[in-house]
Amino acid sequence: MMSVIFHEKSKVFHLTNSYVSYIIRIMENGQLENLYYGKAVHDSENFDRLHEEGWRSQAAVCMPDPSELSMHYTRQEYPVYGTGDFKSPACTIRQENGSRIVDFKYVSHEISDGKPVLEGLPATYVESDGEAQTLSVRLHDSLMNTDLYLYYTLYRDYPVITRHAQFVHAGDDSIFLERAMSAGVEFLDMKYDLLQLSGAWGRERYPKRRRLEMGLQGIQGLAGTTAGAEQNPFVALLRPDATEDFGEVYGFSLVYSGNFLANVEVSTFDMTRLSIGINPENFAWKLEKGQSFTTPEVVMVYSDSGLGGMSRTYHRLYRSRLIRGIWRDKARPILLNNWEGTYFDFNEEIILKMAREAKEVGVELFVLDDGWFGKRDDDRRGLGDWFCNLDKIPSGIDGLSRKVEEIGLKFGLWVELEMINEDSDLYRAHPDWLIQAPGRNRCQTRHQYVLDYSRKEVVDHIYGMMYELLRKSKISYIKWDMNRYMTEPFSAALPADRQGEMMHRYILGVYSLYERLTSEFPEILFESCASGGARFDPGMLYYAPQTWCSDDSDANERLKIQYGTSVVYPISSIGAHVSAVPNHQVMRKTPLHTRASVAYFGTFGYELVLGKLSDFELSQVRQQIDFMKRHRELIQIDGDFYRISSPFEHNETGWMTVSQDRKSALALYAQTLNKVNASWVRFKLKGLDPDTKYRVRYEIVEEPRDFFIYGMGPTEGKVETREFLAYGDELMNIGIVVDRIDFFKLGGDFAAFLYEIDAI
Repeated sequence: MMSVIFHEKSKVFHLTNSYVSYIIRIMENGQLENLYYGKAVHDSENFDRLHEEGWRSQAAVCMPDPSELSMHYTRQEYPVYGTGDFKSPACTIRQENGSRIVDFKYVSHEISDGKPVLEGLPATYVESDGEAQTLSVRLHDSLMNTDLYLYYTLYRDYPVITRHAQFVHAGDDSIFLERAMSAGVEFLDMKYDLLQLSGAWGRERYPKRRRLEMGLQGIQGLAGTTAGAEQNPFVALLRPDATEDFGEVYGFSLVYSGNFLANVEVSTFDMTRLSIGINPENFAWKLEKGQSFTTPEVVMVYSDSGLGGMSRTYHRLYRSRLIRGIWRDKARPILLNNWEGTYFDFNEEIILKMAREAKEVGVELFVLDDGWFGKRDDDRRGLGDWFCNLDKIPSGIDGLSRKVEEIGLKFGLWVELEMINEDSDLYRAHPDWLIQAPGRNRCQTRHQYVLDYSRKEVVDHIYGMMYELLRKSKISYIKWDMNRYMTEPFSAALPADRQGEMMHRYILGVYSLYERLTSEFPEILFESCASGGARFDPGMLYYAPQTWCSDDSDANERLKIQYGTSVVYPISSIGAHVSAVPNHQVMRKTPLHTRASVAYFGTFGYELVLGKLSDFELSQVRQQIDFMKRHRELIQIDGDFYRISSPFEHNETGWMTVSQDRKSALALYAQTLNKVNASWVRFKLKGLDPDTKYRVRYEIVEEPRDFFIYGMGPTEGKVETREFLAYGDELMNIGIVVDRIDFFKLGGDFAAFLYEIDAI
């Protein structure tokens, strides 16, 4: 069941499917009121009983007769400030006379099958008839002669409603959008916790949960070029008793890669207003007659089965109706990246040697990282010069890529297309192309600056260089990095009254370059990156189906980073690699078995020099690659992901992925620190069929050891395979027995068990 219903007599819209209901009413003043958002309810001809009003002290009554309608106490769909509502608005529009008072009244609506395309912006989509229905409501401000369109798309098979807004200006006088949020939702009470994903470089997307209180709370991104490692463009409201598996959760994920605001305001009457969209700070968009502005899309997910239910909805939707192209439904190649193995210190001979070693163990894709272009021997020079450094690579990228393919591998390349060094041919030719404010000091990060992608000629120039490079070479993968935030945001190409558009225009420029390159070279797998995971957002997934999750590749740290990332993002989008030890970020040593077991739950690859590994380690790498090839369809294409034990709350981390037919699964149980004389352990699984008997296999990998421990003598390294049979109900309700002695065999601290589970 899926329908968008309009009741003419009661002027009520009801968007409903088998999972969720969203009910809107046209009020007496022509504005829209939100009556209900939550679990699906039966339709009714009249929902007027859900509207509440009455006289309150200090209420500014906008409709005194026959009732006393006050906007401050009404749950509005797209509220404005200045006409009786004293809370944060969804839009603010400055007019020629300086007034910011607006009055958008209902004019008409349209209910249509399918989903509109957002021109120039990433968004979820549909592929066939009957997948979704869209309600568009037209409101009009007669004094400005401006239309406001509110769009709602209801998916048939998901508890999902997407929203965005569009302003179309027909007035003779110009107007300035100073605040244009994508959506606002109001709730009757404040009994919610706020969940966000926060962090910094090397510890991105840690879940943070706190109780709502009266007043303002929320998160924002002001980095300009990304959503930032500090805050992800996502928030959720959870009932206080909601857990991973039970309770009500409302998720709000913004499909955008620039400055954003997620604002939650609780009134002194316990009402909660949530709005999300482009951050109004440093934003002002000028609209002249005949011009329009479209906000980014927000994807709203309702779950009555806890945070896990919300996450699996986002995973399925983003995996199948946000990510596009031939790589959407394909398992990702296993790669070796040279960065942590060589950094800038390499030549063609070294790279080809690494490629041959990679081929011998079963790697499918070799990626050449930073240092191949311009005069790039360190991070002080070369950015912007996207042509090969022939001193390092005499064959050029075209020649090297063909040599790597002759070895039997695909070839990939690192780029940082939005950046420029002063020591570059591009800067010497176009010093005005970087973002800078006239007469002001220029901040730099890593000796680099940001190119002004709000200018079409800049985007065109970079596209031209990349087009020639990709056209002439055998390139199968591009890692698109972005290593600094935006400072001194000013464009030399924009007039003074349009400088407030610059940061959004920049993001539109990035999207346009992605669109051109991915359309011209659809067979190339693009991976987005930004100092690791500082640009992990839905907008990027629309163009690049995977994102480098974090520069912190330590397996123990990745348990937290990947756990938090999975709150919104599908496992297939998480770039995860096995790196060398001691780890380059934290100097920690973790077992090779653990490093691979964590990295399996992502796109999987290696970031080390294989030639430096022992024979036992190389044998393990071969087995790991074979394991991933056998299971990557389950992990990246077919599986549903379940979080079991949080590394933020426990010494142990547990998660698993289960095929949609529940016939196969992989489960990870990992500990941080080993314990002395500890209690017994039961690892309880999720998502299996209780009536199916499964075969459970796992390995105990003992790395080489030259000492005795608990009666276990020295070993050159060995692998012991175990298996047992059990029904799904036993595995979920009683759990797997985890033997404490095996923790010692697996290395003690940072040991991990990986379970293969297959129906008999």
